[in-house]
Amino acid sequence: MRSLLRRALLAWLALMAPAALAEVPTVAAASDLQFALTEAAERFQDETGHELRLNFGSSGNFRRQIAQGAPFDLYLSADEAYVLALHEEGRTVDEGVVYAVGRLAWLQHPDRGDLPLDGDPLAGVRDAIDDHRNEQGRPRIALANPEHAPYGVAARQALEHAGLWEASAPLRILGENVSQAARFALADEARGGLVAWSLALAPALAERSEHVLIPETWHAPLVQRMALIEGAGETARGFYAWLQQPSARDILAAYGFRLPDEGDLP
Repeated sequence: MRSLLRRALLAWLALMAPAALAEVPTVAAASDLQFALTEAAERFQDETGHELRLNFGSSGNFRRQIAQGAPFDLYLSADEAYVLALHEEGRTVDEGVVYAVGRLAWLQHPDRGDLPLDGDPLAGVRDAIDDHRNEQGRPRIALANPEHAPYGVAARQALEHAGLWEASAPLRILGENVSQAARFALADEARGGLVAWSLALAPALAERSEHVLIPETWHAPLVQRMALIEGAGETARGFYAWLQQPSARDILAAYGFRLPDEGDLP
């Protein structure tokens, strides 16, 4: 009898396991949120007891995957255009909401020379170009791939604004996303890189790097939007709502994001 009950229990657990796993929503989030959203998800779990599965990557790659039917429940993009396009295609519940505006920063290891000044934040790029011409130093410059990463687009625009895009071509190392670009920026062969300010502020990077902000007028605004994917469950909906509350907004602000009601959004 005991053996029979044991077999029945095991059969029940086997049936329930897939359903239990399905209740943990999968979040597709831009890489600039790697530290901020991880902290927010931990706070959400502490407050509600609900777990989340976080996937970080380039916004453009996630946009393509969701359009192809990838099983995500919530999408936080670093470029609102990707969310709006998915809504037009019927992939999201609605147009979603703007949750933050990001900033671009020059990031470098402390022993790579003087940190550029606020008035000339891309001086390190010119230094790298000069080093390359003189065949000396650490001339590589890191940025996210502009083909699918919003911060890569902003980096290109900033370099174009400063007249350095063409000259920096042989020096550029492209990260698949801005988080990878930040790792490249601190590598031995790099002078530095253009990355998300939110990553530069994260303790894990801040303790071994230094940075200077790029003026917002040097690139298109990094307006970041999130939306629920069609079919999202209750936990994903709860997290989406929670991200719009003061607890989450305080976390985003601590990582340098401008919040939707802080002045006029672009």
